[in-house]
Amino acid sequence: MLLRSPHHRPLMSGERIKRLSPLFVAAAALCWGLSGGIGAVLLAEQWSGLLLAFTRGAVGLVFVLVWWALRPDRLGLACPRLWGWSALAGLGVAGNFSFYFISIGEGSVAVAATLMYCAPVYVYLVSFALKLEQPSAAKWAAIVLVMLGIVLLTGIYDMGSSNVTILGVVTGLLAGLSYALFIFAFKYAAPHGGPQTILSIAFAVLCLLLAWPAEVVQMLAVVHSADWPLFLLLGVLGAGVSFILYLQGLHYTAPAVASVVAMLEPVTASIFGVAVLEQSLAGLQWVGMGLILLTVTALGRSSSH
Repeated sequence: MLLRSPHHRPLMSGERIKRLSPLFVAAAALCWGLSGGIGAVLLAEQWSGLLLAFTRGAVGLVFVLVWWALRPDRLGLACPRLWGWSALAGLGVAGNFSFYFISIGEGSVAVAATLMYCAPVYVYLVSFALKLEQPSAAKWAAIVLVMLGIVLLTGIYDMGSSNVTILGVVTGLLAGLSYALFIFAFKYAAPHGGPQTILSIAFAVLCLLLAWPAEVVQMLAVVHSADWPLFLLLGVLGAGVSFILYLQGLHYTAPAVASVVAMLEPVTASIFGVAVLEQSLAGLQWVGMGLILLTVTALGRSSSH
């Protein structure tokens, strides 16, 4: 789940950023977790998940464009591959944001965030299929454990008493699959341009894709509603500040460390759901969540060695 670019330069230099890098990754994961909670609050106010996804991406685009203006990186703008892979990354992040909020609305923020955290499993499966990664017994065992965790977390074996709908499960998994697409596309775009350029194109594509489904009437309603500060905060935390912090942090943070620190996202989202939204999970759901988080984190650590 780690995004790197050969043209990426940190905002700061020297020993200071090396010490702060893990904190940048932690701050980004914390922001993403909180954005899921904020999204749940807005969904409870009957705002659509697609509108939330569009707003999150639009605010993110503003921040990334400012980053690009402060540190211009025009390398590769004439390269069709940069535009193609960045556009595909935009499709991935649009799907990720949209499916994530739909999943929250159909279940809980804790379940949606944890299902999305399964993205590395999809990366492994695609890598196996494309022969980019060598399968092993340990990796297959980890994938089976994650699948078992999904069954326990979602209560899919007894949907009649589960607090998550089938649509919530499917969209949560699709959110993770979409994020895996974003990871692959960003990886192949990275040799052709800097991260601010790639993200600018990706977020612009997101806005184009979601502008019509999000509905202009709803967008105008946000401006005149009492909820507009929450929409702004959703965009700032969910895309504006978080992506920049994450990419800056990864410049000096070891992948093994980053994979552990990234656990803050589903953990923060879960705590927010329980403490603020009064959402609850059954005993087996907590077991499933723990199984997923520990296994995916172990996968991330092993892939960095």
